Amino acid sequence: MTRKERPKVIVAMSGGVDSSVAAALLKRAGFSTTGVFMKFWAEPQSGSTRINADSNVDLRRYENRCCSSESEARARKVAKILKIPFCVLNFKKEFKKKIVDYFLSEYKTGRTPNPCVVCNKEIKFGLLLKKVLALGADWVATGHYARIVKDNRIKLFTAKDKDKDQSYFLWQLNQKQLKHILFPLGDYTKTEVKNLAKKFKLPVLNIPESQEICFITTSLQDFFKKYIKTKPGKIIDDKTNKVIGKHQGLAFYTMGQRKGIELGGLAMPYYVLDKDKKKNLLIVTQNERKLYKKVLIAEKVNWLSGKEPRLPLRVKAKIRYGHPSFPAVVMKYRTWNMKQKNYKIIFNRAQRAITPGQSVVLYQRQEVLGGGIIKK
Repeated sequence: MTRKERPKVIVAMSGGVDSSVAAALLKRAGFSTTGVFMKFWAEPQSGSTRINADSNVDLRRYENRCCSSESEARARKVAKILKIPFCVLNFKKEFKKKIVDYFLSEYKTGRTPNPCVVCNKEIKFGLLLKKVLALGADWVATGHYARIVKDNRIKLFTAKDKDKDQSYFLWQLNQKQLKHILFPLGDYTKTEVKNLAKKFKLPVLNIPESQEICFITTSLQDFFKKYIKTKPGKIIDDKTNKVIGKHQGLAFYTMGQRKGIELGGLAMPYYVLDKDKKKNLLIVTQNERKLYKKVLIAEKVNWLSGKEPRLPLRVKAKIRYGHPSFPAVVMKYRTWNMKQKNYKIIFNRAQRAITPGQSVVLYQRQEVLGGGIIKK
């Protein structure tokens, strides 16, 4: 195989162990491999100025956990060790518009969004993939723990390592995108990946994995105070319908939340049960059983096959990342607006704190069939 004949792949490198090993595996497999580091938006580390995507603020003041200067230096060093080309792409403006603005608008409406799902669709396998194909490459690759299987169509499967599986975040992909995506780590466990990093002599071990939202460098509460005009209101006991406290703004609370409601000195804890945005009320309960529901309505549903399957459909459904999937039935949900394709998902067992704005992802065995946004 000559150099010109080798398939070209561009690997999204973050400077972490997963993407670094992914690049090393592709290089070893004979791909013409190039590393790319993406710079995303993040709030300023100091000051409280409200920032817009089109402002004249020096973007060098921003430091995103996914793409810090330290991360870039590690990614660049790994590329040098692997002897592969390396470049940096600035997606700060696009990230602000597509991810951060979406995140804020959802919280303003009282919903709890998942920005990683949208980032995968719009940035990593949207904007980046378009640039990859425009540069003449055949594939884009990442360090995601998931698998792609080619059959009569291209299918997305869960990873070998069930504890690290990230297929939940990829339900918005389509056949055109999947056709040009590689997930080199799908058949490896995290332990095996770390051992490969040692074998390849990559300086990426012992780097802590952040579970926080990458573009927020302060607390979530401080972030909202900067970018959302919050309005304090009343906290209502669902049983007595009496006012028992004052909330700081509905954006600060999510379904099932126990801590941070600031109702101290009580024998039994309260949980967030609902939000009444019109009246600006936070409704709480001491009866945790009220948080459990068997039915949810999903909107903006995407089927990875590109076609709606025959319904009703038996699946396993997951209502949040890290939450177990449970048997459920998917049915059409009729609304007055026939253009909206909403679906009703009925679980065999009631689920705790089904949260509007979060993703519900549908599986059959190990295959990801699709998913949607929880409406209610």
